Amino acid sequence: MLKIIKFLRPWRWHIALLLLLVFIQVLADLFLPTLMADIIDQGVMRGDTPFILRTGGFMLLITLFSIVCAIASSWLSSTIASGYGQSLRSAVFDKISQFSLHEFDQFGASTLITRATNDITQVQMVTIMIARMLLMAPMMAVGGIVMAYSRDPQLTWVLAVSVPALVVLVVAIASKAIPLFSSIQLKIDHLNATLRETLSGVRVIRAFNRVDHEQQRFHHANTDLAETYIAVNRLVAYMMPGLMLIMNLTTLAVLWFGFQRIEAGTLQLGSLIAFTQYAMQILFAFMMMSMMFNMLPRAQAAAARIHEVLQLTLSIVDPAAPQTSAEPAVVEFQSVNFRYPGAEALALKDLSFRAEPGKVTAIIGSTGSGKSTLMRMIPRFYDVESGKILVGGVDVRDCSQHALRQRLGYVPQQATLFSGTVRSNLLIANPEASEEQLTQAMSTAQALPFVTELEGGADHELKQGGRTLSGGQKQRLSIARALLRPAEVYLFDDSFSALDFKTDARLRAALKQEVRDATIIIVAQRIGTVMDADQILVMEEGEIIGRGTHEQLLAHCETYQEIVASQLRAEDAA
Repeated sequence: MLKIIKFLRPWRWHIALLLLLVFIQVLADLFLPTLMADIIDQGVMRGDTPFILRTGGFMLLITLFSIVCAIASSWLSSTIASGYGQSLRSAVFDKISQFSLHEFDQFGASTLITRATNDITQVQMVTIMIARMLLMAPMMAVGGIVMAYSRDPQLTWVLAVSVPALVVLVVAIASKAIPLFSSIQLKIDHLNATLRETLSGVRVIRAFNRVDHEQQRFHHANTDLAETYIAVNRLVAYMMPGLMLIMNLTTLAVLWFGFQRIEAGTLQLGSLIAFTQYAMQILFAFMMMSMMFNMLPRAQAAAARIHEVLQLTLSIVDPAAPQTSAEPAVVEFQSVNFRYPGAEALALKDLSFRAEPGKVTAIIGSTGSGKSTLMRMIPRFYDVESGKILVGGVDVRDCSQHALRQRLGYVPQQATLFSGTVRSNLLIANPEASEEQLTQAMSTAQALPFVTELEGGADHELKQGGRTLSGGQKQRLSIARALLRPAEVYLFDDSFSALDFKTDARLRAALKQEVRDATIIIVAQRIGTVMDADQILVMEEGEIIGRGTHEQLLAHCETYQEIVASQLRAEDAA
């Protein structure tokens, strides 16, 4: 938690004021037993009613002042903790926003969501407790010991026995609870991952009658988490009876030896009552600290997971002096090698090709041949292991990520839409686009006919992920979104797969007219999508094994011939 405490800096003056209020409250609470002792010894024992009323009124004023301080400190601690949580969430989200796909692969979506929500909530809750209890408890303990000693030094030996016993009990229980608290966060991650998979894959689960199996998976993860919680709470439950036993034995010892001293005439009754109250304040302070020490391990585990995200060194960062290029956006791969983190085999092997403006470069190959990996390298979602990728004559690693991606129009393999209207989804690519540009982009992407039929047209509200639309409709909206940006390079990563042949043909014909001066790179599985391209690359196991036009590949590339033969009749292929 100390590693993420820097996010409390904006609240340092609030913390200073909180410390002052807590200190004043502790002083007031420590002064009350002394006044009570004076009332008994100098008022009740002597029958001095005016003294009792005068001192009692003073006690009432101090109590009211202590209450005001307590309310103000509670408000301040809540404000500080809320602001701290807000700063942490913003910092975590900003950091995640800078992650490359490598970092996302390293963590996973479920654990990042847990860290940005549940873990920060844990830290925020403990911050409230620390701001109130952990600041007050040491002051109360030290002040109580000083005041108790001032009342009767000889009775203080009782505290010298009870306080260490209290500490031993807390340490013994905490040493067993800390590992369990740490494992709870991991099990919450596992539970969230299981739930996320079940919800996102509900269609497949029901189609194959695996509902019972998924219920069992969730039940096991849920039971595992519940059992860990029960084990922790069982340990913590032992603490309260132990603490109360020590407190009651301490009170009994103080009263027993105190009354002996009263009988001997060496101690007054008021001083004994004051000493008893100070003993309770001291033990209660240690009790508060013990409760905090049992809450801190889980918060510490959560803070460690938050810090792991915040301190992660990004694998893809902008150069210190980014380069820019005004040259035409030629995309060139020069001997590119790439492997996914942790993989033994290369995903791309010695890849070299050139895609020029005004021409369509198509990439085809079997599943797993590296087509989509190649496309992800151009926007710099991953960095090359060796070799270079040039856009406009500049290595993508020498450009700022923002400037590079501003030149690109990208359609991912999986069409992604967000909650909101059709219009808001398209304007993601170009917030300044006019209505005419919006209509033109939808028309080119062959999305205009079905959008006009939706209730509200372009202002139709989409559900999250566009789940009310078909796969082809989502793909066409994704293509329209990319076309709305006046890009120099358009990347279509198998984004025509859900379209019928007629729509596919119309879309490609319109595309040639709309972005005729741009560099177009298309990944596809269908021969019909790529056969009209100016250059076709055939990939197999991360390598380019054939390149040329449809006719050239049909004459010389065996793999391409096999793909054609599996999809088209001989007369269609000629």
